[in-house]
Amino acid sequence: MSGTLYIVATPIGNLEDITLRALNTLKAVDLIACEDTRHTLKLLGHYGISDKPLLAYHNFNERTATERIIAELLQGKSVALVSDAGTPSISDPGFFLVRAAHAHRLRVVPIPGISALTAAVSVSPIPIRYFHFEGFLPPKKGRQARLKHLASLCSTIIFYESPHRLLKLLSEIELHFANPTVMIARELTKLHEEILLGSPTELKAKFESQKILGEFVVIVHCDTASHYEQTSENFSEHHPPESHADL
Repeated sequence: MSGTLYIVATPIGNLEDITLRALNTLKAVDLIACEDTRHTLKLLGHYGISDKPLLAYHNFNERTATERIIAELLQGKSVALVSDAGTPSISDPGFFLVRAAHAHRLRVVPIPGISALTAAVSVSPIPIRYFHFEGFLPPKKGRQARLKHLASLCSTIIFYESPHRLLKLLSEIELHFANPTVMIARELTKLHEEILLGSPTELKAKFESQKILGEFVVIVHCDTASHYEQTSENFSEHHPPESHADL
């Protein structure tokens, strides 16, 4: 009988942000595949989970590690996949393994939990009825063409960005987006968590005056998306439900 692959969400900062189901899964599986074994060992140690075999699974060994994990699953072993923070496959390693597991008709089970994306969206004053999650932009090749395309969409755009490219991204947003409003969520769930709202110029001025540290979620709303600024209540008023005649 084949084993099961569990896709397990783990904390993005605060170690208390993990579900009981995730902890029970990590305790029960035969093997944990993780982005950084050192990082995962800290999480396991915090919750008293010991003597658990770990296998590194990251962007630089996805193909070879996937082959080994699939072999373990086909032998009936249960495997949990975790990333360093948040939900695997969302701007983190995971997709290649999940696709391979489905190709082998193996069972893949989500163990849902926190992600920086949903955490940031939940506290955003920017309209998010329609949004596009971009994640990390290409660092160089194709970056400007991608930004130009995103600026044409009638939806709020959500990026992940690193500290050393944050100012560059704000300048690019100012260049490509029409009258943008930006929310930046920094170090979500951590001690120095910060949520800022303003124009790209205002936010650049703030960050130019300090050392930029942390991990960032950047939410952008511009004029092209303005006609979608409505609540579900307003949407219902303008789009009444269709009537269905009794048969």
